[in-house]
Amino acid sequence: MKIGLVLGAGGIQGGAWLTGGLSALAEETGWDPASAGRIVGTSAGSMIAALLAGGVPPWFMVAHSAGETFEGVIDARGRPAAHADRSGGARYEPVLWPPPRWPGSLPLGVRSFVRPNRHTPATLLSGWLPRGPLSTEPLRNQVHRVVPEGWAPHPGLWVVACDFATGRRVAFGREGSPPADLRDAVAASCAVPGLYRPVEIGGRTYVDGGIYSASNLDILRDEELDLVICLNPTSSLHPIRAIDPREWGALVFRRATGRRLGSEAKKLRARGIQVALIQPLDEDLQTMSRNLMSTRNRNRVIEVARRTVAAQLRSPEIAELVADLPPGRPEKIHRPDGPPAQWPPLFELQGASGGD
Repeated sequence: MKIGLVLGAGGIQGGAWLTGGLSALAEETGWDPASAGRIVGTSAGSMIAALLAGGVPPWFMVAHSAGETFEGVIDARGRPAAHADRSGGARYEPVLWPPPRWPGSLPLGVRSFVRPNRHTPATLLSGWLPRGPLSTEPLRNQVHRVVPEGWAPHPGLWVVACDFATGRRVAFGREGSPPADLRDAVAASCAVPGLYRPVEIGGRTYVDGGIYSASNLDILRDEELDLVICLNPTSSLHPIRAIDPREWGALVFRRATGRRLGSEAKKLRARGIQVALIQPLDEDLQTMSRNLMSTRNRNRVIEVARRTVAAQLRSPEIAELVADLPPGRPEKIHRPDGPPAQWPPLFELQGASGGD
């Protein structure tokens, strides 16, 4: 089977949900998500995709986030893995100089004003927001520990960001896209307008790929794939009702991203590609903060996602789609037996991440 994996946007809370979801996907199916021929990550999904494509198994992400230490396990830079940031890059560091300027992108603001029908609502707003006060350096550092330089060892990783002057999406890692180090591409994909500073790559500035689409599932519509598995934190399978006015913004956002996701899935199915959509359930929504950038409750979100995603994978409509997934290497699916010092180093696990 030729398989694609899509990890959508969702902030800090969405990144935690994706971590738990990937762990459930590997454990339930025995398939290594890093072996997908194409891995597409947007915003928070780009961070998780980069770690996955860099060789970090989902079970390790879960255990590391929970605070476990692994004596003798080192990262790709030769440093103890136990010393790595456990926040998934969710550290907010202000940029003191130069001060934020307004608007963040006058060219994008003017383009979206003149031709609003050619831009998403998020893109319409993004150009007029001030450049954010937060540095993307913590995001870079998180990727740097896994992939010190260049691109990921996985040849099929695409990281989606948006050109801040035009609003057009760019899939870094795809043939024909501007060359970039993985850490810069992920920082750009996560650079939420108005919150983070835009990221410069090759003389142009880029921001969060989620302003084009929270999922960007349709970017795979021309690929020769049999199945695409999409984990999308910002939509939901359950009807969303919001009595509390504070929930109305999240309600509108989730409904809009759900409609966009459904439309993108139709484009792939029209090309003969099967699509398995995995989204938060009611228990996930009750656990996740309505502020997707909140750093609270991450490990609780991970654990709930492990249950809810496992339940979705057992449902007849999805179980049929994933029944023939090829088995992965045991150490990529489950924590190896024995003391951590005897496990394969992370850089060797990287080599196990195939693109076929």
